[in-house]
Amino acid sequence: MELRQVGTIAGKEFWDRIRNRWVLAVALVFTVFALVIAYFGGAQQGAVGFRSIGVTIASLVSLVIYLIPLIALVLGFDAIVGERERGSLDLLLSMPITRFELLLGKYLGLAAALAFSTIAGFGLVAVVLAAQLDLPALFHYFGFMASSVLLGMAFLSIAVMLSVFAADRTRASGLAIAAWFFFVLVFDLLLLGALVVTGGSYGGEIFPYLLLLNPADVFRILNIFTLDDVRTLYGLATVFPRTLAEPWLLGLVMLAWIVTPLAVATWRFRK
Repeated sequence: MELRQVGTIAGKEFWDRIRNRWVLAVALVFTVFALVIAYFGGAQQGAVGFRSIGVTIASLVSLVIYLIPLIALVLGFDAIVGERERGSLDLLLSMPITRFELLLGKYLGLAAALAFSTIAGFGLVAVVLAAQLDLPALFHYFGFMASSVLLGMAFLSIAVMLSVFAADRTRASGLAIAAWFFFVLVFDLLLLGALVVTGGSYGGEIFPYLLLLNPADVFRILNIFTLDDVRTLYGLATVFPRTLAEPWLLGLVMLAWIVTPLAVATWRFRK
């Protein structure tokens, strides 16, 4: 594998997003939503202004679970199939570059653009709130930012895999929307429905492990379980065992969600 070739493709994908102001737009969306949640999240209780890092992160987690997967899937669904439809894929592959180098370069470039916009958007909020946060609170907030980047990279990996398998952009976009609905909306409803139907007599022991099959749930647990007051509010203390909630373990699970779809995409793209 030639790293220079991968870097060239990645750089082109990244700077294309910079030039069309995609990164700026996403960063601005993150900043606005995060500031509104931080200062007006308690408006329904008659309190306006920053309250606590736990409440802020819990509110941001609910936002990020909907927003970042959607942005990542929209960003990557046509990474390969789009090149194929435009007729530029054959031209790229006629150059001294392998299919794996092309796939990896595209993913890394898109991942860099998504990570940059996420860090820039939420990082600006950290600067604004820095005077009101102590060191442990900043640590939790930067952990939230890092896990948000991992969440985006996991769904971007899924998007690139779908782009490799799809026959055209229309089908790729449909698969991306279906993936968002499944992981963000349907997955948890299926698990809860199964528990309700069985009265909790079946599946209760494996329920925490099933949550690891959804990167959105891994992200939620990774952020919520480290905050004692919010963990109790969400009820995770009684559902998810502490032995599975180690940040390093959940981080490895999230990395697996990044690597596995990419590995499947690589296998399919080489055929």
